[in-house]
Amino acid sequence: MKSTMMPVQLSINHLLDRAGRYFPRHEIVSRLPDKSLERSTYGDLHRRARQVAQALRNKAGIGRGEPVATLMWNHAAHLECYFGIPAAGAVLHTLNLRLSPEDIAYIVDDAGDRALIVDDMLLPLWERVKPLLRIVPRTIVHAFTGVPVPEEYENYEDFIAGDASSYMYPEQDENEALGMCYTSGTTGRPKGVVYSHRSMMLHALTECAPDVIGLASRDRILVVVPMFHANAWAIPFAAIMVGASQIFPGPHLGGEDLLDLMESERITLALGVPTIWLMILQSLESPTRKRSLVADMRMLVGGAAVPVSLIAAFEKHGMHIVQGWGMTEMSPLGTVSALRPKHASLSTEEQYAIRALQGAAPPLVEMRLVTDDGATQPWDGVSAGEIQARGPWITGSYHNAPQDSEKFASDGWLRTGDVGVLDADGYLRIVDRSKDLIKSGGEWISSVDLENAVMGHPDVTEAAVVAVPHPKWGERPLVVIVPKSGRTVTEEQLRVFLAPYFAKWQIPDDFAFVDAIPRTSTGKFLKTALRETFKDYVSRTPS
Repeated sequence: MKSTMMPVQLSINHLLDRAGRYFPRHEIVSRLPDKSLERSTYGDLHRRARQVAQALRNKAGIGRGEPVATLMWNHAAHLECYFGIPAAGAVLHTLNLRLSPEDIAYIVDDAGDRALIVDDMLLPLWERVKPLLRIVPRTIVHAFTGVPVPEEYENYEDFIAGDASSYMYPEQDENEALGMCYTSGTTGRPKGVVYSHRSMMLHALTECAPDVIGLASRDRILVVVPMFHANAWAIPFAAIMVGASQIFPGPHLGGEDLLDLMESERITLALGVPTIWLMILQSLESPTRKRSLVADMRMLVGGAAVPVSLIAAFEKHGMHIVQGWGMTEMSPLGTVSALRPKHASLSTEEQYAIRALQGAAPPLVEMRLVTDDGATQPWDGVSAGEIQARGPWITGSYHNAPQDSEKFASDGWLRTGDVGVLDADGYLRIVDRSKDLIKSGGEWISSVDLENAVMGHPDVTEAAVVAVPHPKWGERPLVVIVPKSGRTVTEEQLRVFLAPYFAKWQIPDDFAFVDAIPRTSTGKFLKTALRETFKDYVSRTPS
């Protein structure tokens, strides 16, 4: 027997047309460099994204499957590119504006970008990249600051001008490339991950599910996570699917700036990395101003483990953290931590502990834990192994790269490099990155567990843990701490604070106090830099 279903191809172009038809008056709000707000609608997006597509094909001669790069902040014009570039049959390639010129040049060359759309305020960065390129792509400048575009460049508005009401999308298979992002490259050269129309449509559908992120047309979403970072966690595609309004902060990412937007735009969901929420919490706790935020606002937090202390602190303000975990290679949705009916009878503190887990895999994603010798670990909440995953939006290879046994198992599963445990309900707890585990006297210590515990101390803003050598025990944990402004905390106070949560041998003897912890371009702790800073440090733990 054969299926009687229509063989309709999944395509992001369907979402663009859907927005124009069903949600033409739903808002897009962008904060400009001067902090004024620019308002547009999904009707405007539908019209202008098709103009982008038409211009790329007819003026720039971009063909199907050819990459077009963006070097832009979060705003409406970048959203036009999110849909206009794929509507041309081309591949949306978002460039990380926080990388070095050398890394950006390598990525542009490796991808083979045919054109670039860049914000005018990022032209100084682009000018440093250009001399490093083999071939400079056609460059189109978006006048984000409102000043005239330099004469040597094409103006974005002039480039997309023209009636595109009769524009026809190219015929495409759903498995053709939609977009690409590069990994952060903290352990080597960045690697390209290429997403398909099919993978992104399935990803967007799943994000909208109630026990995943649960988006709805009534939502007003503050997209703080950079649009160059794993497609802003693919939220722009999911939001437009249901008609949720999207609010973009532009380059203004301070705690007060974001709280102003949350208040004035009546935000119901915001998303970003823990660094952002730490800044927001500091502003919230300032006694100088009372905030009037939407009740029960949700915050999707990813990029690093979220400590229980941060969840509890925001609950006092009626703001609910939802933790997610994933990677560029996973589009990036891997798990989301949502409470189930069985958790309703737990105490508040016990519920916080569940929410601090990385959560369970959504539909269509499979997880397993594998030991160094290839054994598969049970889901008992104790047995640890490397987290491996597979699914329709998880990459099976890298762009321009042969199959890599360090990143892909022999049967095709993605090797994440994270070590974790799964409980009987499928809830994941990440123990550490495999390279960040500390082996002390033959026993493992989790740097993530220590970091989360230390950040629960009322006088600590941030903490990162790395291994340092010890003549007898091999390695011991060094805790690098940023104290809260105007406060002090001693090593002995920290040891006493940690004592109830760790075995005596796990409690650190080594602490360092700094003004800031170095971070990657996506906001994660840059532990390679910490290891370099403390490369001559020897642990003081008694033998």
